[in-house]
Amino acid sequence: MNTSDYLLANSDDASIAIIETTHAYTYGELKAAAARVAGELAGRDLERGDRIGIVGGNSLFWVASYLAIMKMGFVAVPFALTLTGDNASRNAKWADCRAILMDRRQKRQFMSAFDGAIPLIYDDVLSVPGESHWPAPDPLFSAETDAALMFTSGTTAMPKAVRITHSNIQANTDSIVEYLSLTGTDRMLVILPFFYCFGTSLLHTHLRVGGSLALCNSFTFPETALNMMETHECTGFAGVPSSYQLLLRISSFKERKLPRLRLMQQAGGKLHSVLIEELLESKPNVEVFVMYGQTEATARLSYLPPAQIRNKLGSIGKGIPGVTLRVLDESGAPVKTGDVGEIFARGKNISPGYLNDPESTASKFVAGELRTGDLATVDDEGYIFVVDRKDDFIKSWGYRVSSQEVESCVLGIRDIVSAAAVGVPDLAAGESIHVFVTVRPDAVVLPEAVIEHCHANLGKHMVPEAVHVIKALPLNANGKVVKNELRKMAAAETAT
Repeated sequence: MNTSDYLLANSDDASIAIIETTHAYTYGELKAAAARVAGELAGRDLERGDRIGIVGGNSLFWVASYLAIMKMGFVAVPFALTLTGDNASRNAKWADCRAILMDRRQKRQFMSAFDGAIPLIYDDVLSVPGESHWPAPDPLFSAETDAALMFTSGTTAMPKAVRITHSNIQANTDSIVEYLSLTGTDRMLVILPFFYCFGTSLLHTHLRVGGSLALCNSFTFPETALNMMETHECTGFAGVPSSYQLLLRISSFKERKLPRLRLMQQAGGKLHSVLIEELLESKPNVEVFVMYGQTEATARLSYLPPAQIRNKLGSIGKGIPGVTLRVLDESGAPVKTGDVGEIFARGKNISPGYLNDPESTASKFVAGELRTGDLATVDDEGYIFVVDRKDDFIKSWGYRVSSQEVESCVLGIRDIVSAAAVGVPDLAAGESIHVFVTVRPDAVVLPEAVIEHCHANLGKHMVPEAVHVIKALPLNANGKVVKNELRKMAAAETAT
């Protein structure tokens, strides 16, 4: 089945689908918008399998474009709004985009990025008369064809575009809907961009059940999102660790009642245990789902049931329905309880590989399994605990230090909002540990106090050499900390 037909199969035309700042759109209006975009694409010189870019923030136009592209048998290529013009141009050429659907608000930023030969179709297509097109479902359609290309890096010379098939999306969506028990009454407050696989999974799951999504395109001021959550009576919220750090430590989230909120999803990196405990204390009646995933897995790979969150604190749980996770040592054997190995994943949601990159595909997708690059342990009940990313371990004084363990300790200081630990080359230690922190607006945290706190709570080899108090951690378009930028900052300060 085509994914657009799959996602809209359970919708009621009269029900609300998308809520923007000033307007709510029904499923009937969403379908009409998607048909209008599809009609515009049908009138172009395009062939099935062609790749079509989407440039814009979360909106009715973005969703309509995404649905129209897949319905017509094309491949959706979402662009991150944080890309430079040069990198957007590079990605468009790498994907061989044949057309770009663009929100006019991004015209100045991206107009020069795309070759003049690539047709640009703007969001005002929805407000001008024209052909609409929405063909009947094709019984011969192959769900194994590509539905989307999701870029996983925005600044490297060689982009990585993950091929996501219609089958991948449908398998992952079914699994997530099942373990979250989503229904048509659910309304998600969306702060994550749809060009990020976590954000796209929110779109997939809520459309699939006929639910709704309230779109908040800025989380710089969390109060704006909280106001929307109250006004639109949202039942769900999803975020990455940086989202929850802001909610818990510099917003009114803890004091707000939010009576309709029933579940919260967290993925996109480790939310440290001290923050999970704060979340549970502040909203004891809300189910908190700690999850784990990768773009190469469409979105989700595991979840920790809310009933287990207190006695399995820090765990990513077990594989979602339809996914098998294994933690293997360097010889390929399952690790013993407590030993560290790499997480491997198998399931119908696993991508067939990267576009135009057979070497990376061969190293990442091995014998039908995804090598995640995440190191973890397993307890005697099969629950998985991520130790760190392979690339984020710090090798200091002959020890392998988990950056996440250092960060978790630092976040025990309540005036600290966020923390990131990195290793910096050091002649004596191999790598010295540097920690970057942000603090509450009205607080003063001295580096010496952070180091003293670490001395009291960590082994000597894990205590940071330096602590840097900065205004904000560098984040990528998905809200994840860019540790390479922090390594450069620390190395520059060390050199001076």
